[in-house]
Amino acid sequence: MHSNYAKEGKTAAIVAYLSIIGVIIAYFLNNDAKNTFANFHIRQSLGVWITFYLLGALVSIFDSWFISFPFYIFIVILIVYGFITAIREEEKPVPFIGEQFQKWFNFI
Repeated sequence: MHSNYAKEGKTAAIVAYLSIIGVIIAYFLNNDAKNTFANFHIRQSLGVWITFYLLGALVSIFDSWFISFPFYIFIVILIVYGFITAIREEEKPVPFIGEQFQKWFNFI
């Protein structure tokens, strides 16, 4: 993408991947500008963090490293992938479920 429009929303897009608090901060950073690049990454990161908490609650029931370790690897890969695409100013959805995040969180 590498346009001025993406550069304007880059800070909010990067902040969104730092934590669930980062998603909230990025939302308010982008609230006035309504930058579509930032909105894309805010939706992606919100989906990843919600997935982390929901699947984390499910995985915690089993209390086994054989189940929880692959879960954490999966989430870290999604966060790093999204973070890198935000830095590169690209609008690529995270693997597997990124397209669904765009549909589910279209209110952002």
